[in-house]
Amino acid sequence: MTVSDPRTDIPKGARPKEQITTDPSKPAQRMRSGSLVLTLAPWVIASVVLAILPMVFTNNSALTIMNQMSITIVFALAYNMLLGQGGMLSFGHAVYAGVGGFACMHIMNMSDFFSTIPLVILPVFGGLFGMGLAMIVGAFSTRNAGTVFAMISLGVGELIAACSVIIVAFFGGEEGISGDRTYAQPFFGVEFLQQIEVYYLTAGWVVISAALMYLWSRTPVGRMANAVRDNPERAEFLGYSSRWVRFYSFVASGFFAGVSGGLFAINYEILTEENLNTASSGIILLVTFLGGVGFFFGPIIGAIAFTLLQTVLSLSTELWAFYAGVLFLSTVMFFPGGLAGLLMMHVPVFKLGKASTLIMPYLKTLLPAAIGLMGLAALVEMTFHYRHGATGDNEMTVFWTTFDSHTLMPWLVAGAVALIGLGIAKATAPALKDAWNEANTAGGAS
Repeated sequence: MTVSDPRTDIPKGARPKEQITTDPSKPAQRMRSGSLVLTLAPWVIASVVLAILPMVFTNNSALTIMNQMSITIVFALAYNMLLGQGGMLSFGHAVYAGVGGFACMHIMNMSDFFSTIPLVILPVFGGLFGMGLAMIVGAFSTRNAGTVFAMISLGVGELIAACSVIIVAFFGGEEGISGDRTYAQPFFGVEFLQQIEVYYLTAGWVVISAALMYLWSRTPVGRMANAVRDNPERAEFLGYSSRWVRFYSFVASGFFAGVSGGLFAINYEILTEENLNTASSGIILLVTFLGGVGFFFGPIIGAIAFTLLQTVLSLSTELWAFYAGVLFLSTVMFFPGGLAGLLMMHVPVFKLGKASTLIMPYLKTLLPAAIGLMGLAALVEMTFHYRHGATGDNEMTVFWTTFDSHTLMPWLVAGAVALIGLGIAKATAPALKDAWNEANTAGGAS
């Protein structure tokens, strides 16, 4: 009697089970390796860019702008955990960043304790304080979403902003609280005396925070937040509590908002009531919508764009907030997906290999439109200078051109530029639409 080998005794017609292998030559293994590379590539590129930026922009003012940009990125990503992933519109989310920042300032002023910890872990304390406040507020505010949640967040924000001038022991009144980051224990010999050292600390926390928030969006709670956002009744039917999913998302968002507040305290070494009032909450809402709430990287783009508007453009004009408002209004009306959505619209075009067909239509339409908008901006600046300029101050400079705003010729030139540019853009818009439809259609010449 012969005994068959179970490893080779396969019934006739049956297919042997595929053996698990780690051979990179196998298609499945190559697919997994390729997917891992595509996932890690953006993070590696972002880290490299953050590392070399100070080598390109070396002055302290540029480093300060980049620090502010990094802090806004962390705060905007934290806010997007509520709005973009959980569908919770908050009008008072700045209080969690503010409370985290104030807590870090108090820790800075506790010299006996602060001198025993490195500065790099201070944002963790800010995150814990922001998370603690979020747990208290979220216990009653996350029962419902929509209008109820928005109004509760607005009320809580106003309440804590009012307490900032009442509870002087914690918030410091109207003057706020200041501290000194250099009292912390040196981190591998670095005392963070220079702005470049603070930049790398902030950049490191940006990468860590963004990676953790991205991983959170891939957890079951993060994915269920999307389901609760889209259809809470169906999520309840499947056995998930919409309230607890919203609560966990709210608490996680409060933690990372507190981290951004801690980074703000490290960078500026002072916090005031402005860090947690309604205006700050409105700004982060604007930043997130501008970048695009439907995409993880949308708030990053929005934070970069808004920081440049707030810092660089404000050096050239007093009306930077007006232009930021116009940009925000145009984004909400015509590009609901934000700047990130505008970029992602072109992904199918690139996949079809027809991106080159849009170059000339874009130039024919967008270039005249940009010139026309510059003409409109010149008219706005001239009107503001004409109405609010000092007596006898007739000269002004717009787009590197100096002229007398009280004469007729500059007004005629600016009006003509605006009319001609926008007129050409309107005339060529149908051709651009046809080219866009052709580029998004499979088949044909590429």
